[in-house]
Amino acid sequence: MMGVSPPEYDPASVEHATILPVAGRHTVRAYVRELLRRHRRAFALLVGVNTLAVLASMVGPYLLGRVVQDLAAGAEELHLTRTVALFTVALAVQAFFVRMVRLRGAVLGERMLADLREDFLVRSVALPPGVLERAGTGDLLARINTDVDRLAQAMREAVPQLAIAVVWAGLLLGGIVVTAPALGLGVLIALPVLVAGCWWYFRRAPAGYRAEAAGYAAVAAALAETVDAGRTIEVHRLESARVELSERRVREWTQWERYTLWLRTILIPTINVYHALILSGVLMIGGVFVLNDWMTVGQLTTGALLAQMLVEPVGMIVRWFDELQVAQVSLARLVGVREVEDPDADASLSPDGRELTAQEVRFGYLAGRDVLHGVSLRVPPGTRMALVGPSGAGKSTLGRLLAGIYAPGSGDITLGGARLAGMPAERVREQVALVNQEHHVFVGPLRDNLRLAREGATDAELWAALGAVDADGWVRELPRGLDTEVGSGAVAVTPAQAQQIALARLVLADPHTLVLDEATSLLDPRAARDLERSLGRVLHGRTVIAIAHRLHTAHDADVIAVVEDGRISELGSHDELVAAGGAYAALWRSWHGAPAQEEDAGTVR
Repeated sequence: MMGVSPPEYDPASVEHATILPVAGRHTVRAYVRELLRRHRRAFALLVGVNTLAVLASMVGPYLLGRVVQDLAAGAEELHLTRTVALFTVALAVQAFFVRMVRLRGAVLGERMLADLREDFLVRSVALPPGVLERAGTGDLLARINTDVDRLAQAMREAVPQLAIAVVWAGLLLGGIVVTAPALGLGVLIALPVLVAGCWWYFRRAPAGYRAEAAGYAAVAAALAETVDAGRTIEVHRLESARVELSERRVREWTQWERYTLWLRTILIPTINVYHALILSGVLMIGGVFVLNDWMTVGQLTTGALLAQMLVEPVGMIVRWFDELQVAQVSLARLVGVREVEDPDADASLSPDGRELTAQEVRFGYLAGRDVLHGVSLRVPPGTRMALVGPSGAGKSTLGRLLAGIYAPGSGDITLGGARLAGMPAERVREQVALVNQEHHVFVGPLRDNLRLAREGATDAELWAALGAVDADGWVRELPRGLDTEVGSGAVAVTPAQAQQIALARLVLADPHTLVLDEATSLLDPRAARDLERSLGRVLHGRTVIAIAHRLHTAHDADVIAVVEDGRISELGSHDELVAAGGAYAALWRSWHGAPAQEEDAGTVR
């Protein structure tokens, strides 16, 4: 059984190393046991009903064996009417319980699938924000869509059908042994062929299916990145390079598809050989025993019929177990989110105060390539700080570190003396909030969109939050006010309105420290200025760190930190930095376009 060799697998070329891990066998088995515990009553009912269906199906072979034995013994009366009546009743009972088995199996599968989806969603939402932000788009899409789809059939059919087949095969084997123990030798003769074929197949199949799934994720990633960056690809004339990359990813994926298909071409004939061997073994052994009067012809007839019936459950076991190999890979990828843990997280860690500090912080997205270099910063409670600097200087990265989205590579960021990276994500979100340019409006009533920040908020509080961000005017003009359905397929909101909804959520969440990364960038300059003034009144007394590209935000701040090349080059108030004539003064002159004497006076046009 040599034949085709597995394709060469290059983890880098298939982007095998992803941020989200693939769960190990221990985690997968623990999760499966947990699912079975949750549904143990339904599972026990399925097994019980299936047992009754199988027992009813075995009545026919025993009745027929009895008739054959009576004929062989020369009986004058065969009682065919009674036999047919019993057989008919058995068929009716079997049909009833088979229907129950299918119904109970489908219900059990759907419930387990629903649990799996819910568990994945809940665990994914609870992941550290930095993990989700840095995870590959293709890997996330493949897990959410493809892996769930692959598991759907396994949960709906494979798991219930496998349980049914195991019970079915066990009862049939027991029936053969009870009828004529010697016929069990026929099963033993064929068993080594089945075991050898399955051992060969299942040694290779899991790795092949894992590589196939990783290859598909790489294809999805390449296509998603190409679509997302379409304009950039056109500008830089990268069309041919992206096409070549996509073709290479598809070629690698299809190689693994062909390899797993070849594995099945070995397994299926092995099962067919096993079926032939088991039936011929039972007939040959039974024939010898009948000729030597060690067994009756009726026993042989019953045993042969039961052996023939054994073909179907054994085939089901192997077929659905093969299906579970594919499902196991998808399950491992979905359950893998359970293995994303912060080794430094301490549930007992709580801040003692509101002062935010950074001490010799270094951070890089790639190993050996730091974006921030030894940044130190102190933000007293209630301070309004602006981070300014040229594009690519590291402002947004520093903001995400201060918001607890990322953990520093070295150095510490503390809130009230407690390490921000050591606190659970839920506790960090209670203290610090990040608002950036990316705002999502969920499909549903506007009221529900706002209550994401505070579930029990009253309508009066919702209107107050909307008023604080100058959004109450357009909301009152909506057809049903707060009950208006918004989002895709409903009332569309503009990017600026979506930004106002996000800021209203921020007002409702009421954290004491805010990191605003161009939070008003989608508004026109005058509207942004008015909104920031309104927010200034609402956020009075809170710590605000604003990543500013419009320097009027910096002008209003208590302190300005100038970030250049991943370092803080200047720190002070607007007037101090303009008077110093350094990098901030140059930015102010470039942005403001005012005469030098007016700049020094802090005039705002």
